[in-house]
Amino acid sequence: MTTNPPLPPAPPAPLEPGQVLDGFRLEARLHQGGMANLWRVSRVEGGDSSADDDIELLMKVPRIKGGEDPATIVGFEVEQMLMPQLSGPHVPRFVARGDWTRQAFIVMERIPGDTLRPRLDDAPLPPEEVADIGARVATALAALHRQHVVHLDIKPSNIMFRPDGTAVLVDFGLSRHELLPDLLEEEFTLPMGTGPYMSPEQVQFVRNDPRSDLFALGVMLYHLATGERPFGQPDSVRGLRRRLFVEPVPPRVIRPELPPWLQEIILHCLEVKPERRYQSAAQLALDLREPAGVALTARAEKLQVSGSMSRLRRWFLALGAEPAPAAPAGQQLARSPIVMAAVDVDNATPELLAQLCETVRRIVQTEAGARLACVSVMRVNRIGIDELTDQHGQSLHVKQLIALKHWARPISKALSLADGRLTFHVLEAPDAAGAIIDFAHRNGVDHIVMGARGASALRRYLGSVSGQVVAESDCTVTVVREPAGG
Repeated sequence: MTTNPPLPPAPPAPLEPGQVLDGFRLEARLHQGGMANLWRVSRVEGGDSSADDDIELLMKVPRIKGGEDPATIVGFEVEQMLMPQLSGPHVPRFVARGDWTRQAFIVMERIPGDTLRPRLDDAPLPPEEVADIGARVATALAALHRQHVVHLDIKPSNIMFRPDGTAVLVDFGLSRHELLPDLLEEEFTLPMGTGPYMSPEQVQFVRNDPRSDLFALGVMLYHLATGERPFGQPDSVRGLRRRLFVEPVPPRVIRPELPPWLQEIILHCLEVKPERRYQSAAQLALDLREPAGVALTARAEKLQVSGSMSRLRRWFLALGAEPAPAAPAGQQLARSPIVMAAVDVDNATPELLAQLCETVRRIVQTEAGARLACVSVMRVNRIGIDELTDQHGQSLHVKQLIALKHWARPISKALSLADGRLTFHVLEAPDAAGAIIDFAHRNGVDHIVMGARGASALRRYLGSVSGQVVAESDCTVTVVREPAGG
């Protein structure tokens, strides 16, 4: 049964500076948009300011003049419904909301500064800056998806940054919370989103796949890296559907100096089928932060788009094709953890290394979308000059990387880990436990698997690396003991 879109409410009286609305004084109008006005506001004396006395306040008010698109009204209702459910540094803090019977509004934390939109005017940006921006946005998306929300309108004008560099996502009018009613899907039958950034499945009316946000982030990374949009700026459903069968020009065709790892990441995000993209925002953030570990595929070296016959075949397959059902955000994240194998390739016994390898294989085998990051720590001195080569002049870092890949060979053979799901990282640090803990925290690792040698009086007195990791990590840690007699 279908329902008719709601009738827009009668236009309220215009708001003026100095006016008090439900305990908030309107200080100044900061922005007048097509769908909403933004006001700087403050609590009037006597109001309950205990929860927000340390932040500046922003009031978002929908523009109601009569004749609005009903989707604008419903989108504001969605944002009023969603924002109280969100928390953390990657979203503005929610303060209050106003009822439609008098004056609809949302009061939230005001994030100082501008959005990411002006940086598009400076594109193309250096690859390192593109990766840094992307990693921070991907981290924000990972936090949002963990709260069962898909944003569905990721674009530079909806991204801001706190003074410490933390990315903040704004404007949740098109978002989907898997545990709440989807008002937009219930009342409208056209694709919802911003044309250049919409994913193929959004064009096909799928609104619950968190990988849609990763596609949009890939569009943004492409634009920041090349200065051009991968799919132009379509203004019709027909134009939007072209991304189902027309490939974007590889970024290195536009900017040959771009490193292969950045093209690999961008084109990985822009795959038509969600199952061929990164499976979680945390996995994408890991590659953007650790580009040396990015597994390069044919995407990295691609320097031309496919021929007309290939495009015609994809067009035919897309014609009338139904998108595969998407798992809700919570289920998708549960299926796509980042598993970190912390391997002491220099000091562990062969028996312990074999036991650790088999344990990691079993854990990853149970998670079809898991990402495995194999990590080894190369100890360096806190003070002084380290020897970086052995007696034969070979790089110690490279030797450790080769040993790490050799250790993981049985895992890669048994599980056929491809498409960047298996990566290798050698960390240089004086404190092995600290390096492991920091890598796991910075890259959103879900599960650390590491070995522990047999106990001894000295190890009990000084403490072990595995004991410190277990005590200080904020994720699951599995410790594999050395086999008896090892």
